[in-house]
Amino acid sequence: MATYTLNINGKSQTIEADSDTPLLWVLRDTVGLVGTKYGCGIAQCGACTIHVDGEAMRSCSLPISAIGEKSITTIEGLSADASHPLQEAWRQHDVPQCGYCQAGQIMNAAALLKNNANPSDEDIDSAMRGNICRCGTYNRIKAAIKTAAKI
Repeated sequence: MATYTLNINGKSQTIEADSDTPLLWVLRDTVGLVGTKYGCGIAQCGACTIHVDGEAMRSCSLPISAIGEKSITTIEGLSADASHPLQEAWRQHDVPQCGYCQAGQIMNAAALLKNNANPSDEDIDSAMRGNICRCGTYNRIKAAIKTAAKI
C-alpha cells in the first residue's frame, strides 16, 4: 500500500491504496463520493466519467498511481447545490429515467461544453458517443446539452 494525496473537488484527501486500485473505487469506497457509478469496469460505458484536470476520463480503468498532482472533479464537485447549467438543463428536459448513467453523461457533457461552448449536433454526437444510456434518453440528453450551452 502507498499513500497518495489527491485533490478531489477542491479538497486535499490523503488516501492509502494499492497503486493499481482504480480511482473509481477510491472515490466511492474510500472517500465516500458515490455519485460516480460502476458500469462495465472496462471504460466502455461512461458511467464512471469524472474530470482529471478538466478532461473527461473513465475512473474505472484509471489507477490511483496515474493521478499524481492532477485535480479530480466528480459529479459532487460540479456544483455544490446542483445548479450547474447542465444539471438545470437535465431537470428541465426530464432527462433521467433510471438515472444510473446520468452522472457520467453530465460529466462528459461538461467537458464538451468547456471546450466547445456552442456544439453542433455532430459535435454532441461525437463527444457523447462513449456514454451509454440503458434507457435510451439520447434525444433528451442532446436537447439538455443544447439548452445548457445557452445558459
